Amino acid sequence: MTFSVPVTVRGYELDALGHVNQAVYMQYAEHGRWEFLLAAGLQPDKLQAARVGPVVLESTIKYRRELRGGDEFRVTCEFAWGNGKTFRIRQEMIRVDGTLSAEVGVVGGLLDLDARRLLADPAGRLRELASRPDLLGL
Repeated sequence: MTFSVPVTVRGYELDALGHVNQAVYMQYAEHGRWEFLLAAGLQPDKLQAARVGPVVLESTIKYRRELRGGDEFRVTCEFAWGNGKTFRIRQEMIRVDGTLSAEVGVVGGLLDLDARRLLADPAGRLRELASRPDLLGL
């Protein structure tokens, strides 16, 4: 399932050229991922109590069209689950006119906060913890 959250570009997120600073795109992606987890019922305090936390192991971004001050867009988020310790997240930033501004790819995992190791079955653990695992494709 693809989840999305609306965002409006704020003036302080712009660089000297008048478009969104490249590092801010990663903040938008992080915001989208956390909103997705929240919608699935995976609040930070719930994850902390379960002694697990999502971690980003790798991220890539492809810039397609610039975002400028005041632009309204949506950050999408879609999980792809495999059989190992990691999972993939595909994200897009799409302006309200349908223009694709950026694509983000993430490899993530679920960290055991005590052992400081990735869990062998992140999908299974998140399925147990989420109140809406269907949103995560579980």
